[in-house]
Formats: sequence, C-alpha cells, structure tokens
Amino acid sequence: MALPDFLVIGAPKTGTTALHAALRRHPDLYLSPVKEPKHFLTDGPPPALGGPGDAATYREHVWRRPDYEALFAGAPPGTLSGEATPFYLYDLAAQRRIRAAIPHARLIAVLRDPVERAHSNWAHLWSAGLEPYDDVVRACGEEDRRIAAGWAHFWHYVRLGRYGEQLAHLFTLFPREQVLTFRYRDLVDHPAETLDRICAFLGVRRGLVAEVPRENVTAHPEAGQRHSMLAAFRRRLPAALAKRIETLLQRDGLARRPLTWKQRRELIEYFAADILLLQEVTGEDFGDWLGPKQRSGGLVGPRPPGQRQARNGRPG
Repeated sequence: MALPDFLVIGAPKTGTTALHAALRRHPDLYLSPVKEPKHFLTDGPPPALGGPGDAATYREHVWRRPDYEALFAGAPPGTLSGEATPFYLYDLAAQRRIRAAIPHARLIAVLRDPVERAHSNWAHLWSAGLEPYDDVVRACGEEDRRIAAGWAHFWHYVRLGRYGEQLAHLFTLFPREQVLTFRYRDLVDHPAETLDRICAFLGVRRGLVAEVPRENVTAHPEAGQRHSMLAAFRRRLPAALAKRIETLLQRDGLARRPLTWKQRRELIEYFAADILLLQEVTGEDFGDWLGPKQRSGGLVGPRPPGQRQARNGRPG
C-alpha cells in the first residue's frame, strides 16, 4: 500500500499551499501531485451539493482508496511521502479515519490568529464571488445556518479556527510526539528555521530548503452593483467559465482591508474560550490573539495587475 508518512492537517489560510510547495523541493520528501486530496474527509463519495461553488469542490475529492494510493506510488525509494489537506485538523471524523488508516503518520498543523484566519477565509470567498455578504462579521453570524444547510468546511469561518478543541481531540488519538504545531507567523518571519524544524520533526536532512514560495494577494472587490451582478452570474456557471468571471471580479480590486478594532473585538468573542483551551492543551501562550492585531504582513508577492495598495499598509 502507498499511503503517506506525514500529513499537513491544518489550518486553511495559514500558508499550507506555500508549505507544500517548499517541502516538494526537499530531496528526501515526496509530496502528492494533488496538493489537497481531501481523502479522509469522507467514508465514501462526497456530497453532491452544498454552498455556492461547493459542487465543484466536492468533485476534487480523491475519495477512492486506489486513486489516493496512486498519488504516492511515484515516491522514490527511501523518501517520505506526504500531502496537505488543511481541513483534517478541523474534521474530527477525519482525524479518526487517519488514525485507523495510518496510525504512525506524523502530523503538521500551522496555527494562525483565528480572527485573521477567518477574515482571510471570508475575503477569499468574497473576492471569488461566492460569499454573499460584504461584511465578515455578518458572514460569521450566518455560520450555524450554513452548516445546517450542508455548506462545505471552507465556509466555517469560526469553527475552523477553534484549534483548542481540535487539538484536544487529536491528542486522544495520536501521541504528542507525532504532532508538530507552530504559528503561521513563524513561517512568514523565519522560514528557514521553521522548515528546519519541520525537517527535524520528519527525520530528514535539514538545511536543504530555506525558502517558502511567496503567494499573491487576493484582490478585494468593492461591494456594489457590479460585484453583485458578476457574483450572481459566476455562481450559475460551470467551473471553467466561473474562473473567468472571478478574474473580472478581482480586476481593479483593492488589497484586503484590515479589520477595524470594533470588528476584531466582535470576532474575538467567538474564539476567546477556545484560545484559553489552546493554551491549556499546548502549554503555550496565545494571549496576543485576544487583543488588537500587532502588525500586518504575510506570505505575499506582487499584486495582481490593476490591484491598488491599501492606504494603511501592505496586505496581510
């Protein structure tokens, strides 16, 4: 059987795509050609319907076991194989499936300030024309209704960021020495040291990868009639054509606007208790997540053509 030796399990919007690309450069590692197979998210085929755009996402699931194993069949002898599906940490049933299939797997979780993570998640879907609300606080308030209606994980802006309860469950299934957690900020500010830490955790040579590829910033379209019309049109189109509308939506968009302190304070209420639990579970201090954001920045590259810089600093 060709099953992975390690998994990047969380969380979405924490640089896991860039991390996957960086680890692919290591000669001792083999990363799946499909970055996000989502194999352990279901016991069988994924649902056919969900929120806006979910049907196309569900078709991407590599849910058949032979297809999943085929992703790792090309691993050279002596290498460790892995994949990155950042929803595995959030989905407790996925955690149990991983435990049943590959109990000795090493697991990597990148943790980002949950308010900033939710904001980035919301901005991603808003800019793609898939998020109906132009206000992240209001969108978070719709979460329970959306989950009840079967919308996919990527819409769970709040619950995806409750790492305390997720890790508490994970540690009932896997010993702590099989789990590596670190902050998204470490990946941004200290990529070489963080990559060496990951390599040491996996037991492969250090010092061979030192950079994390830079990601483009998603343009943030202004709310208005144009966005509403294009977004409605985009949601009715097949995936290939929808991408063209998404490009039009982002044309001349601003960089993602930072949250106001009022918005951030409202969103912190969703996470405050879990941040305390996270500190208890990990023994680390995450108290800075309970206050104002200290700085901006992220894994960012050149702005897309036509995107204007935000007045109050570079996007984060």
